[in-house]
Amino acid sequence: MAKRQKTVQTTVKTADIQPAKGKLGVMIPGMGAVATTFVAGVEAVRKGFGSPIGSLTQMGTIRLGKRTEGRFPKIKEFVPLADLNDLVFTGWDPFEDDMYAAARKAGVLEKELLDKAKPFLSSIKPRPAVFDRHYVKKLDGHHVKKGKNKMDLAEQVRADIRDFKKSSGASRLVTMWCGSTEIFLQPTAAHQSVKAFEKALLASDETIAPSMIYAYASLMEGVPFANGAPNLTVDLPVMHELSRKNEAPICGKDFKTGQTLMKTILAPGFKARQIGLAGWFSTNILGNRDGEVLEDPESFKTKEESKLSVLEHILQPELYPELYGKFTHKVRIHYYPPRGDNKEGWDNIDIFGWLGYPMQIKVNFLCRDSILAAPIVLDLVLFMDLAKRTSELRGIGIQEWLSFYFKSPMTKPGLYPEHDLFIQLMKLKNTLRHLRGEELITHLGLEYYD
Repeated sequence: MAKRQKTVQTTVKTADIQPAKGKLGVMIPGMGAVATTFVAGVEAVRKGFGSPIGSLTQMGTIRLGKRTEGRFPKIKEFVPLADLNDLVFTGWDPFEDDMYAAARKAGVLEKELLDKAKPFLSSIKPRPAVFDRHYVKKLDGHHVKKGKNKMDLAEQVRADIRDFKKSSGASRLVTMWCGSTEIFLQPTAAHQSVKAFEKALLASDETIAPSMIYAYASLMEGVPFANGAPNLTVDLPVMHELSRKNEAPICGKDFKTGQTLMKTILAPGFKARQIGLAGWFSTNILGNRDGEVLEDPESFKTKEESKLSVLEHILQPELYPELYGKFTHKVRIHYYPPRGDNKEGWDNIDIFGWLGYPMQIKVNFLCRDSILAAPIVLDLVLFMDLAKRTSELRGIGIQEWLSFYFKSPMTKPGLYPEHDLFIQLMKLKNTLRHLRGEELITHLGLEYYD
């Protein structure tokens, strides 16, 4: 019998990655619960009174080569990521509270921990925000920019970016949208090109939301932009164009934290075992600013679109009509102030198995929204900076390899997104292997039995 040919990939050339020299400036529109939990956490880790649990860049490892080689370096030792000690911060917010005061109001972290970081957090004061109640009806901040039109506001944000880079001494910058969910918007002619968008900015077109102004300003300055909310923001031809032209990577949207995280873990398991789904009912109660904003039906529609798309993409009902062709998927969010940031997600899942016999799964996830989101922000800051420093990544625009972190991952127009958490993780780690000239891991495993 002929010996089977070995299924081993040849290594590829290592990508050109610039070293992570100097300070990395992190700019955050929206200095609420997520942003303050992230920044306070970074300071806690730097000072040794906290651990970066949940962060792939800080705690995760990556397998290299065959299982028999025993090579499992930490990701932060495998690719040249910025050191936490090199991070410097600024942000914008419609409320004047510094990060310490904002963190106390958010109520996520205990006072004892916050007090240890108080000198640092108190030094980070928000810049006046681009804010308009038309887009977030449940908030009414007064620490806002004024301008003759939206182009003027965008220029003010660009000036803030240049000022922060100079005053902080940062050599590189990243923008992380941690602001509220805006009302549901559809792309229009104003979003189709840079020329059309800039004309619309001058006319203060109402289809241009504040998050888009931050994205435009960042990308014009060559700064990577990640969108942590379900807003339209960078899912637009104009932003794709600017991202590629100015070599400023983009990714998003909507941080994958509580209930949707569970869906992207459970649903792939059902599909893998060919277990049918009759219905999935999800409801959330939360009492933070995000919950208050989502009381507005227009903001909720933006969030609902993001949360509903997950199951359809994972289960592929068009390929498995008997299993997933008729399932009912409902999502509800309720603002309940006593819960604060400790969101609770209830899921009732009606499944069916062999011969169509019904079964049920109940999930009650008492999670902490910002605790789950903070390490996502950290990883995206470091990976987006890596993308900006990598010749192969910085000019392609959308960083689909970062889908792992989002409810609604960005892809090239016309390409369906991968929502399966395990496929997303494989995509992320294989991208890192590819950049460092290591063999991609397929898990085929036949070579061990040659």
